[in-house]
Amino acid sequence: MTEKELRRKAMALPLTPGVYIMKNKDKKIIYIGKAKALKNRVSSYFGSHSNHSLKVIKMVENVDDFDYILCDTEFEALVLECSLIKQHMPKYNILLKDDKGYNYIKVTKDEFPRIRECYRMDDENASYIGPFISNFSVKKAVEETLKIFKLPTCNKQFPRDYGKSRPCLNGFMGLCSAPCNAGITREEYVQNVEDAVDFLKGGSAKAVRDMTARMQEYSENLEFEKAAKLRDRIKAIKNLEEKQKVVSINVPEEDVFAPVNGAKKACFDVLRFKSGRLYDTEHWLIDSVDSLPEARFELIERYYSMREYIPSRIAVDGEIDGEELLRQHLESIRGKKLEIIHPQKGEHLSIVNMCIKNANEHLAQNQGRLGKEMAALEELAELLGLPKPPEYIESYDISHTFGADNVAGMVVFHNGRPMKSAYKRFAIKGFDGQNDVGSMNEVLTRRFNHYYEDEEGSTFKIKPDLILLDGGQPQVSAVLPVIEKMNIDVPVFGMVKDSKHRTRAIAYGGGEIEINSHRSAFTLVSRIQEEVHRFAITYHRKKHQKSSFSSGLMKIDGIGEKKAKALLKHFKTIAKIREATVEELCSVPGISPSNAQDIAKYYQNY
Repeated sequence: MTEKELRRKAMALPLTPGVYIMKNKDKKIIYIGKAKALKNRVSSYFGSHSNHSLKVIKMVENVDDFDYILCDTEFEALVLECSLIKQHMPKYNILLKDDKGYNYIKVTKDEFPRIRECYRMDDENASYIGPFISNFSVKKAVEETLKIFKLPTCNKQFPRDYGKSRPCLNGFMGLCSAPCNAGITREEYVQNVEDAVDFLKGGSAKAVRDMTARMQEYSENLEFEKAAKLRDRIKAIKNLEEKQKVVSINVPEEDVFAPVNGAKKACFDVLRFKSGRLYDTEHWLIDSVDSLPEARFELIERYYSMREYIPSRIAVDGEIDGEELLRQHLESIRGKKLEIIHPQKGEHLSIVNMCIKNANEHLAQNQGRLGKEMAALEELAELLGLPKPPEYIESYDISHTFGADNVAGMVVFHNGRPMKSAYKRFAIKGFDGQNDVGSMNEVLTRRFNHYYEDEEGSTFKIKPDLILLDGGQPQVSAVLPVIEKMNIDVPVFGMVKDSKHRTRAIAYGGGEIEINSHRSAFTLVSRIQEEVHRFAITYHRKKHQKSSFSSGLMKIDGIGEKKAKALLKHFKTIAKIREATVEELCSVPGISPSNAQDIAKYYQNY
């Protein structure tokens, strides 16, 4: 069907709740959605695309037909939508891959047993603790157990490597008993492994009770060294418990959700608490979303469609579109009441912020940047009112000496980091004299001429997400007509300095945005401003120095610009020209014997 035919069909739908099923020309389901009023929702896809995201436009381009199922209520439509999505896994729905499998703790039966985490029981020469659902909890349990009981984490094999090498850093730091350096007997090592297994099976309270009894027994038998080792181990367990309390909340159970949206990808992070302590964490990388309130609804609903357990309380970092409907749906699955909260202060807010921080870090790792850089870009986008964090930022600065040797520098920050391969230098050609506004106008015109004229592969073909100019409103006003005339849709702001040449504010639309109180964005903008200034002034100094050299040579009779350039090209520096003999000067193309004599005479009297 054509889009016109699809719209005609959609306009014939009733204004009742239901589920709509989009199909491509091969009759494959590519999207499933619910609607409170089918006619309004489905018809909105076919017609003007001005309010649609690129993802929706691409989905609509692939729609050849659609089916629908009428429901009595919106809640009934949601339940049906969830069931159909789980069954068909359509391409354009937000989907979370359920890679949650069972996890085990493996204890080998070697002469020197090892404790490891694993995904399956496939070794007959080992015993297993588990299964566990949470890979996070298994990994943390193994890491902490190996530290407490000072068991090796390396790949050395014992007894083959027993006592054959110096201990690694863990051994020097007291985190490992160092069997590689014969720092422990086999009997002591096996006892440590048995204690570790008891700790993993029985928990810290039982382990502390048993070890305390043994410590007292050793002490009574005057085996003070053994008693001291157990004392240190008990202390390590208690320190671990104190550390775990840092990541805890004063409620029996709670799941915390936070999606973070990037330019191309988004990350959905979940922290799960039981008995007041963090016991699991998960995250998914998905395509960038158009609306975070809508995405929160879909992501939380999809998440619990893959999990059997729903807690009594859910904390979310922001608004949910259709929150009451989601709550009813989750309560129907849980069979009990459920509370959705949006923390504004206290420990719950700190846990939500930790969830956001984790999501930022996972997204940053996926995009090859640090979490703090991602956070700075997020903050800058919010500060400037940008729809998404600016992935590709260009910045410009003008440099000259009292209007002489006018140049401009362009630096690029990609994902919050300098992209030096895309830096560009411009010598101002349109006029002489001091005119920063005119220079900025010329540079941006030339830059976007390259955008239209260069071949693929040129970094000029990349359209920036944000342009930052070194200067205030005059520079911004000079550039806006240029990019508008050239049909370039890029936000432009100025970077304003204080009397000490430090970043103070961002100029826009005749006003200024103070950024000092926004620490991450302030640091990023300051760094960009310092870098573009450094790059522009370095180019200017080089050009000015060369210009000064050339003008000095041109004071010599018979030496014009062409011969001055030839001399500099041959000797590289004025110092070498000054030291050159007449014969050496004559070897330069275009320099006659009389020229050489005049040059030598000039520098002898210099």
